[in-house]
Amino acid sequence: MRIAIARTMPEFSMDVYAEGLVSGLRAVRPDWKIVELFPEPIDRKSRSPWIRVRKYYERFWNFPRCVEQQDVDIVHIVDAAEAHMVYWLQKTTKRTVVTCHDLINYFYSDNRVASVQLPLVSHQIWLHSIRGMGYADRIIAVSEATAKDTVQIVNLEPDRICVVPNGIDITFQPLPQIQVQIIRQRRAIEIGTLCLLNVGSNHSRKNLLNILQSLGVLKQIGLPFVFWKVGSDFTVEQKDLIQNLQLQEVVRYLGKPDRATLLEIYNAADILVSPSLFEGFGMTLLEAMACGTPVITSNVSSMPEVVGDSGLLVDPNSPQAIADAVIHLHKNPPLYANLVEKGLARVQSFTWQNAAEQVATIYEKLLHPG
Repeated sequence: MRIAIARTMPEFSMDVYAEGLVSGLRAVRPDWKIVELFPEPIDRKSRSPWIRVRKYYERFWNFPRCVEQQDVDIVHIVDAAEAHMVYWLQKTTKRTVVTCHDLINYFYSDNRVASVQLPLVSHQIWLHSIRGMGYADRIIAVSEATAKDTVQIVNLEPDRICVVPNGIDITFQPLPQIQVQIIRQRRAIEIGTLCLLNVGSNHSRKNLLNILQSLGVLKQIGLPFVFWKVGSDFTVEQKDLIQNLQLQEVVRYLGKPDRATLLEIYNAADILVSPSLFEGFGMTLLEAMACGTPVITSNVSSMPEVVGDSGLLVDPNSPQAIADAVIHLHKNPPLYANLVEKGLARVQSFTWQNAAEQVATIYEKLLHPG
């Protein structure tokens, strides 16, 4: 079987997915020919009119034409935002598969980058792209929540959607306790101080304002803690709230670390605090659990199906509920140890080989139905 994986312009989360899927497919179907196709990388954040024109030419003409010309049986488009390529592929005999990670842009129109100059045009282009899923042979959703959104928003038949959860890189694992202690000492975490962590963007759906409010509650009761933020820096609004709540001494921004440093940070933290308002999947939840760090997350969107009973689920709109979960986990060592054990067990099923086996079966059924 010949499979073309149509990738996106460089984007961290899409690169993680594509690389994990390809490595898994090559492991579970070593005799298949897997071809990775890349568009010309063009800066998505540039506001230069010329660069923006080049970007749209590459995305909507040049790269789809390249994909269309491939001698393959199946084309797998790894992001629904690029599903406009399905329109081109309708003219061929190739079967098409599209992975839908989320439809966040439908709910949060400000989520798009490099689109602020022409938001209405950008939104219409995005809608045109995701509607291309309606012409694909199969859609892979990374969670039941995303599958439900896809049915409702794109009006797809549920039986054309297959839910295949993401895998997790095997580098995320617990480090020896002595190494963890050294990492905490190096980062000036005093003995007895609870280290809370949040990993990801600073977008409103990540719920940082309510998280910061919950830290204010923890400070008021005198809980010794620090809060690490990894990924995007705080926004001006979030920084103002940090000042108003007088959290400057306990809140630390750690930047965008490489994978080895991120592994250390996950291990050195005591709790991942990630009660997002919306997630298509929630990869950071798995990464933390794989490192033996319990998670506090939301009781909405995709988070419950990712975490199961291996974390604490809270109302993301209640800073008090978030704070109470931190306190409960801090004061209950047996519960903490239980969640560590459950988390480590749960992540064992979220491997890229497991995901690839399910995807490979979808390919096979498309070419050999019945």
